[in-house]
Amino acid sequence: MRVHPAPGTYMHMVMALRFSKRFLGSLRSTRYPAIFALFAAAILASAQQAPAPKAAHAPDRSILVGRGKYIVDSVAMCGTCHTPHTSSGAPDMAHNLEGAPLWLNPTMPVTDWPLRAPRLAGTPSGTDAEVTTLLTTGYWKDGKHLRPPMPQFRMTRDDAEAVIAYLRSLTPGPE
Repeated sequence: MRVHPAPGTYMHMVMALRFSKRFLGSLRSTRYPAIFALFAAAILASAQQAPAPKAAHAPDRSILVGRGKYIVDSVAMCGTCHTPHTSSGAPDMAHNLEGAPLWLNPTMPVTDWPLRAPRLAGTPSGTDAEVTTLLTTGYWKDGKHLRPPMPQFRMTRDDAEAVIAYLRSLTPGPE
């Protein structure tokens, strides 16, 4: 099976030139000089009008934010700890991801168990690079793993950037 290069690429033009040399060589030796001239002109025109390669562009912001929302809400389930709960135990979505008292307790004594999950909505407590490092390696800006019960995520860079885009898109309430 022969693979043909995409139109407008360098290899496409090389293959077209090779074909034209073979085909036009046979025409040149015959009595069809007008066809030869038209064919040569068509090849030159197509080579001049070849589209420039498209630069890679960042995904649409709304797509990135939507992907981040999916990861935060449905995969990592950040709201379980970072969203306060009402007296009935339901998440208080009016304060989604604004930080909350931790409702989890360790099964054995832990000296540095956090009492509160920090706010994530709006402005996470680090730069984009620091939060990306946290989500991709599990290490925070001080070089240490986060304390339990925070999961040690190993997200891809694209997933981490989507999560950051979503968190930054949220408007937190007053602290």
